[in-house]
Amino acid sequence: MPSLTAVIQASISWLWTMASSCWNNITALLITLLLLILLLDYGLFRKKSSRFPPGPTPLPLLGNLLLIDFKNPHATVQHLAKRYGTVSSMQAGWHSYVILSGLKIIKEALGQKNERFFERPSFPLLSLAGYKKNCDGILMARNINGWKEQRTFCLTTLKNFGMGKKTLEKRVSEEAGYLCSEFKSKEDSPFNPFNLVNNAVANIICTLTFGDRFEYNDETFLKLMHGTEDIMKALSRNMAQVFASVSWLAYIPGPHHKIRKIYDDISAIFQEIVNEHKKTWNPTFARDFIDVFLEKIEQNNGNPKSSFNEQNLIKIIFDLFTAGTETTATTLLWGLLNMVLHPEVQNRVHEEIEEVLGRDKLPMMEDQPNLPYTNAVVHEMQRYADIAPITLPYITCQDVEINKFVIPKRTVVFNHLSSVLKDETMWEKPHQFYPEHFLDANGKFIKREAFLPFSTGRHACPGEQLARMELFIFFTTLLQHFTFCVPKNHPRPKEDRIYALTVSPHPFQICAIPR
Repeated sequence: MPSLTAVIQASISWLWTMASSCWNNITALLITLLLLILLLDYGLFRKKSSRFPPGPTPLPLLGNLLLIDFKNPHATVQHLAKRYGTVSSMQAGWHSYVILSGLKIIKEALGQKNERFFERPSFPLLSLAGYKKNCDGILMARNINGWKEQRTFCLTTLKNFGMGKKTLEKRVSEEAGYLCSEFKSKEDSPFNPFNLVNNAVANIICTLTFGDRFEYNDETFLKLMHGTEDIMKALSRNMAQVFASVSWLAYIPGPHHKIRKIYDDISAIFQEIVNEHKKTWNPTFARDFIDVFLEKIEQNNGNPKSSFNEQNLIKIIFDLFTAGTETTATTLLWGLLNMVLHPEVQNRVHEEIEEVLGRDKLPMMEDQPNLPYTNAVVHEMQRYADIAPITLPYITCQDVEINKFVIPKRTVVFNHLSSVLKDETMWEKPHQFYPEHFLDANGKFIKREAFLPFSTGRHACPGEQLARMELFIFFTTLLQHFTFCVPKNHPRPKEDRIYALTVSPHPFQICAIPR
């Protein structure tokens, strides 16, 4: 009979043999799976047509994510265009991207062939936040019928409530007056204009959407503004995850999921506002955008294909509030920054406003033709700020040929607007703040073909007309009442750019000296 020691030794030997066998089986299984994934990666996702736009060779699974400078993704896109041409490509995960650069290429895609570039891709990160068919807002809407329905509705409704009309001009002018009062209250002391400018611009959207403006210290308003600021900060900190959110990488736990939490908090506030509207809604008298949308919901009750539903209303309000505030406010901040950095330009604006408007006449859009230099400065601050260097993505609905390359159906496409706004062949001093870009030899304002800050085609900014009005009236009113300068003993503000969904300046301090 074997000894206990022998039994133990034999048992250990048997366990080791079994463990080694299992380990070898697991290893073999893992290697086999890896080989299958690599074959799938190459066979289905990396093998491209010979006419597919050129780009860097992707790594398995990751694609070209390691090549992206997420602190300055624009630099990556510039590099791709410089190395591979005006139609280039890259890959994130198993998803291919094509980047279109240059005025000719972008106009060909969004002009002549726009019917192939008006769908939006699926974003898993948005799906996690509740975006789905007939409930995906307007900016990133994937349902074409729903997108067309809501774009038409939004444009018509906003126009009915004053967009492009004198009534809204007066509201913008009034809000500019409130903003001037806040600036004046600083009593020549240094301050960061970020919050005040954001508040003023947001109130225009609130007036159209909610029917009234907020006081700048209103608790609900402050929650909305802080939530919007938080979501932009989260985006700037997590650009890698956001960029990868079109792929399976979005489902991996990470800090990008905090964006969903912030979104939910903002949406809860919008839901409260909608609930209050429902209590006092009168179908015979529409007070604002929400009232008209509620009427549409009533009319389409029982139609499952309709995009008029309460969940979609919340998402459209979110789109209008965030996009309508962020873009215009950021452009105005760049404008103020350039005024303190270029006092000679500011002096010329002051002289022209003094000559045409004086100190008392409120600036209106009818004054724009009589203020060619001021108008040129407003356009140049949009061009130079270049706050949306890369547009939100489209996805091709069919194969399309661009510049001898073929972009396959269901390919994600970005337009590199910065390549137009900073095109060295189109602008005399593309990398400098130079208002003369928009003036002829006689000092008259001129339009420029390469001025596309609002993009073009079917996905051009629906709020372009409103943004143009706000930028001119806010900027001209501020310059009519103040001289802006760098505070004493403060360093010259940085011109560095912070990249998120929009490009903003670093926080800066100014002094507003009443004129």
